[in-house]
Amino acid sequence: MTTRELTTDILVVGAGLGGVAAALAAADRGAHVILTEEYPWIGGQLTSQAVPPDEHPWVEEFGITARYRQLRDGIREVYRRRYPLTDAAKGRADLNPGAGWVSKLCHEPRIAVGVLEEMLAPHRSTGRIRLLERARPVGADVDGDRITRVTLESEVDGETVAVTARYVLDATETGELLPLSGTEYVTGFESRAETGEPSAPDEAQPDNVQALSVCFAIEHVDGDHTIERPADYDFWRDYLPEAWQGSRMLSWEAPNPRTLEMGTRAFDPNPGDDVAEVDADQSRNAGDANLWTFRRIAARDQFEAGFYESDICLVNWPSIDYFLGPVLDVPRDEELEHYRRARQLSLSMMYWMQTEAPRADGGAGYPGLRLRPDVMGSDDGLAQAPYHRESRRIRALTTVTENDVSYEVRGDEGATRYEESVGVGMYRIDLHPSTGGDTYIDVASTPFEIPLGALIPQRTANLLAANKNIGTTHITNGCYRLHPVEWNVGEAAGHLAAYCAATGTTPHQVHGDVGIRSDYQRELEAVGVELHWPEGRAYAY
Repeated sequence: MTTRELTTDILVVGAGLGGVAAALAAADRGAHVILTEEYPWIGGQLTSQAVPPDEHPWVEEFGITARYRQLRDGIREVYRRRYPLTDAAKGRADLNPGAGWVSKLCHEPRIAVGVLEEMLAPHRSTGRIRLLERARPVGADVDGDRITRVTLESEVDGETVAVTARYVLDATETGELLPLSGTEYVTGFESRAETGEPSAPDEAQPDNVQALSVCFAIEHVDGDHTIERPADYDFWRDYLPEAWQGSRMLSWEAPNPRTLEMGTRAFDPNPGDDVAEVDADQSRNAGDANLWTFRRIAARDQFEAGFYESDICLVNWPSIDYFLGPVLDVPRDEELEHYRRARQLSLSMMYWMQTEAPRADGGAGYPGLRLRPDVMGSDDGLAQAPYHRESRRIRALTTVTENDVSYEVRGDEGATRYEESVGVGMYRIDLHPSTGGDTYIDVASTPFEIPLGALIPQRTANLLAANKNIGTTHITNGCYRLHPVEWNVGEAAGHLAAYCAATGTTPHQVHGDVGIRSDYQRELEAVGVELHWPEGRAYAY
């Protein structure tokens, strides 16, 4: 089979939030872009992984880029234009279609796919952005410190395409281009001796990576919709993770991430709650007391009676966190086996809920629970892609550590301020149980900045990180991995690549020369990227 050869200014591998943002930023500045995606939907954690946006408490006012705000506004506009909202729901400026407690904008993932496609459409029409769909990176040619060509393989027919580009952006979910290109990177937990972080272990643990999850959507309707008993159900039904302190993983019980004490969540399908009372602000309320409303993505009471037969609930709970083994830097067959087992865990949780889960009325099982494969865009009702919380991370010019963002360390001084800042973000350091046997690590953080040097590898000259693969540690990845930060990282990387292509500079020169860097930062600000948090505003998390 022959390999197609393509050439472009900028290659963006991975069309998750960071990749789409990078492509838009680069094309808007005048570059030609090839954007690739492995899964059927673009959008990554917001769509193919089906995770409602984890955002900071002030997202409706400030602290995100203008393009990310366009995405959020676009999602709400679809509901206002096309869905039979109640008058009360339609009148809410901060419409939350799912009225979920985890986010101010819980929604069905397909809506975000459409909005992202619409944002890309003008550039695709002119040919400035070309999207290679269902393509996975499998090789990279390198000349010295530069990547000269990246080879991708079709997930549909095995056809290969090789792309030559001046700049290459790794926007994959797990930093796939790093080992392929020989770019230096780190995985798992760094040692305290290396990072100086109070929460780090004495010895490095490269295979100690946060759990991944395979999410799914459910509703509760009349009838018996029990799925076929999963092949691995017996294993998962009896599994007792150490962090669960003697309780089964398939249960309503789980550790409290902040106190580590075991607690029991409620599960009350279609509770008829007052959606106007939902306060989706995790700095005030974790919101997970009732798992049904925690990540609800469609609240039927916000729509005309009968439009939705049931609420739609997105399952991304501790009970589906898969941490039996790492999927980074293992043989491909071992990686795929872990994904298979993670999918079996999710299906086992579904089957347990349908057949054995204790109900408030003293009975067992909710056979009326039904998977929604149409909502997930899949055949089996599970998300198209696993939700990876942690990626390979570049050895960067600037690495953000716990000492830069921890409230306990920084106090009212706030996070480290970077003259090289290319954006802002905010989330608690939230680490899920890991493949090394750790339970939750939860550290209060302060509003932080994204340093330019975190996007730039120490050595590789024309590669930029554009997803969760930036220069963070295992610990600070826990607050830099969320939706708006990933978008901001991708947007800054895409603009930087286009800036360098147009001006004949390099990312390392932009980082090292104050005058050039300031020019680049002024361009970011001009397109609506906030480089620092607003002064004179009181906020804490």
